[in-house]
Amino acid sequence: MIFRLILFLLLVQTVVAQEGVSVLMDSLAQTSSESGRARWSMEIAAKLANDDWERALNYMDVAKESAIKSDSEKTVADFYKSLGNIYFTKDALDIALEHYLKAYEFYESHPDSDRFKLENNLAIVYARTDNNEKALFYFRKVYNSQKEKSDTLNLAKILNNMGSLFLDREVDSSLVYFKKSLQLSQNIADPDLKMFLHTNLARCYVRKENPNMAKMYFKEAIADVDKGVNPRGAAWLYNELSEFYLNAKIPDSVVYFAEKAVKNLDSVAPFGFEQQRAVGFLYKGYIGKGDFEKASTYFEKYCAIGDTLNLEDKRVNVEKLLIGEEYRNKEKIRELEESKRQSRNYIILLGLITLLLILGMLLYRFRNKLKRAELEKQLATAKQTELNTNLQLKNKELIGKAMVEMHRTEIIEDILNDLKEIKLKAAKKETQNAIDYIAKRLKRDTSTNIWEEFELRFEQVHESFYENLTEKHPDLTSRDKRLCALLKLNLTSKEIAQIAGLSSKSVENARTRLRKKLDITNLHTDLSAYLSNFG
Repeated sequence: MIFRLILFLLLVQTVVAQEGVSVLMDSLAQTSSESGRARWSMEIAAKLANDDWERALNYMDVAKESAIKSDSEKTVADFYKSLGNIYFTKDALDIALEHYLKAYEFYESHPDSDRFKLENNLAIVYARTDNNEKALFYFRKVYNSQKEKSDTLNLAKILNNMGSLFLDREVDSSLVYFKKSLQLSQNIADPDLKMFLHTNLARCYVRKENPNMAKMYFKEAIADVDKGVNPRGAAWLYNELSEFYLNAKIPDSVVYFAEKAVKNLDSVAPFGFEQQRAVGFLYKGYIGKGDFEKASTYFEKYCAIGDTLNLEDKRVNVEKLLIGEEYRNKEKIRELEESKRQSRNYIILLGLITLLLILGMLLYRFRNKLKRAELEKQLATAKQTELNTNLQLKNKELIGKAMVEMHRTEIIEDILNDLKEIKLKAAKKETQNAIDYIAKRLKRDTSTNIWEEFELRFEQVHESFYENLTEKHPDLTSRDKRLCALLKLNLTSKEIAQIAGLSSKSVENARTRLRKKLDITNLHTDLSAYLSNFG
């Protein structure tokens, strides 16, 4: 009968959960933002966590992916907080703690109501895992944040939690926290909170072996129940009273309060630990009263509930182990994938570095090649400059020698003319013969063809000029070639006239005739520049 009832309750719970999931899935389908997808996916995962863990895991993965894509730190923090809540309900406290701490990395610097809830969850997890130091640390943080907001109700609840933390190791500290909480709750209409506080104070005085004070606070707690307390809380109070009177060896009171506890739990948790505890007090109370028949009946019920709880506890423990193992396996797979991704990134990075090194080496060689080419170009330019300078010097020397020869010829001709005049004036035959002898010698010195010597020297400087010029223009006369040579030396018409012993006008006419022979019809073409191309 008990197992059928359990199955029925589970079936009803599953149907309700599935209806809630359908509504959430509709909301998920309608949302377009990544933050919304993450939030709705986590709500669906939370609904499925008890009935379909595999599907719940899939929605957790969807939520994680959407949270990361959202580029919102708060969305990622909310994802980890929700994930922690799911594992907390599964009693996988170590995994829940890991995710709570990840969420707290964001909320630590963002004080709001979510941070308060997260710190409270962290405190509870640390308390349940017997890390009292950490639990107290976060309880105090929650207390200080709520104190700034002057939230009396939350402050009273936090102080009650802090008192519970010290109850089994520092009773006096517990008393301080419980009394502070009770003082804050005086003007708060919350019978549940006051019932817990009065009961906890009674438990403190039980441990301090002060039964009168314990009875006083138990009496206050019973009065709180009459003001409207939830059945679970009332049952917990009645079980504490049953235990108190059991230790005081007052079996009638044990049975009285244990029956009240069973009655309250029959409608909300007929097969829970508190119900087993209440039934246990009943059979012990009846043993104390000597009613062994009833004691036997309640003992059988106690064992039946125990068997159910053991089965459920084993199932929960197995589920916890499976969840923990599955989570660790997923984390290992994730770490392996991350390691593979990092290895791939390292290989790519190494390849890029190698490529950069090769490119650097090629760039270095290319730069050196450019430098060598530049140096060679500069050297060639320097050599060409030197050649041009030498050519200019030789041209100047050639022009200078031509000018000197022309002046020497002019001087000799002037001397010859003077000697003619002197000969006409000389009376003696010997004087005339002497003058003729001198004139003959002077004429012999000037008989050498000046232009032949000039052309000989010119060809030494410009070896292939005449050859190239004659090949292109074979109809040029010696006089034309001579003019071309003087123009090649970049001489002006005035300078050519002085060397050739002509007038400037004659030289200009000669240049015009030469342009026609060279077939230079473009007036913008410089004659000297054209001739420089022949070597």
